[in-house]
Amino acid sequence: METSSARILLASASPRRRRLVGWLGLVVDVTSVDTPEELDSPLAAIPARLAASIAAEKAQAARTAGERERLVLALDTIVVADGEVLGKPTDLEDAYAMLRALSGRTHNVVTGVAFLEPGADAPRTFAVTTRVQMRKLSDDDIDAWAEKGELMGCAGAYNIEHHLASVALDECYQNVAGMPLCHLHAALASGDIAAAPDGLTSPVAACDAALGRRCALGPSLVR
Repeated sequence: METSSARILLASASPRRRRLVGWLGLVVDVTSVDTPEELDSPLAAIPARLAASIAAEKAQAARTAGERERLVLALDTIVVADGEVLGKPTDLEDAYAMLRALSGRTHNVVTGVAFLEPGADAPRTFAVTTRVQMRKLSDDDIDAWAEKGELMGCAGAYNIEHHLASVALDECYQNVAGMPLCHLHAALASGDIAAAPDGLTSPVAACDAALGRRCALGPSLVR
């Protein structure tokens, strides 16, 4: 586990999440945790609770590994299509099956968030759900995406940043990328998390600039 003066430990090995959290003006240390993602648990009937529960397990795993002095932030992202919960594909065949099932259809992406404060017995959790429209994918499209080498590490076997899917302006795009930035800002700025760092930055302008559009959701959350 890395150590520094950063006040937040991000329990995620995702380079994408590390980049995005910087849009909040946060300096974080990063650790990876190994926890089972039991997508077939009874909580699968309530995807938001399932994602939040897995995120909480990741935060607790960071605590078990020895982190006790800083605020731990953990996240978990799942895809829900026709009531079925999809995590990361188990193999290439599974990845292709996921993409073919999602092709041309709408589905939900749910990211669970857990904050574990120093001295707390259990994390604070919440989940954010985004409605996503997957574009129609041919087998050639799927082959081209597979060649990028990323599909095995993504819930639902896709990365929205590669334009395989889209969301409405009143939905959280970055939630699909694994980090609901404006919801995180709102939680950290609420005063409910005593260990929250000062100096938060609104991510709205950075997100709008990156996507080339004006988000309708962010301004309502970041005040």
